[in-house]
Amino acid sequence: MSQLEIQRADIVDIDRLMQWRVEVMRDVFAPLVPDENLIKANRRYYVHALSAGTHIACFARLDGADVGCGGICLQHEMPSPDNPGGRCAYLMNIYVKPFWRHRGIGRKIVEWLVTESQALGIGKIYLETTDGARRLYRSVGFIDMENMMKLKQ
Repeated sequence: MSQLEIQRADIVDIDRLMQWRVEVMRDVFAPLVPDENLIKANRRYYVHALSAGTHIACFARLDGADVGCGGICLQHEMPSPDNPGGRCAYLMNIYVKPFWRHRGIGRKIVEWLVTESQALGIGKIYLETTDGARRLYRSVGFIDMENMMKLKQ
């Protein structure tokens, strides 16, 4: 494989980030298509969160072309024995274009985001996953969580 580069995204990359976000939503939530309001809400999120330093996003580049992306939302929760500092992060939007999958690119994106988060003192990182990506996350060190629930919308 050619040289893979993980590039941190910044506010100047908003259009590029939005292109990726729309592609991710179309792929992950198919057959639902994100409407204009959802797209605008995602743009507002990026503008605010990147400026506030509460979101880290990145692009995976191979031979000068984007082949994947990822992000992590930085948050605070009540301190607890398993996270005394209360800083936590939600890993999301990990995506590699179908042609480039199963080549270690997703793993590099996840490792880069985890390293960036840990450098900021994040004590807890969690995510939601599909069955197809579970092996990737386990290989990086994530474990299944017990006793979690989600309010049905």
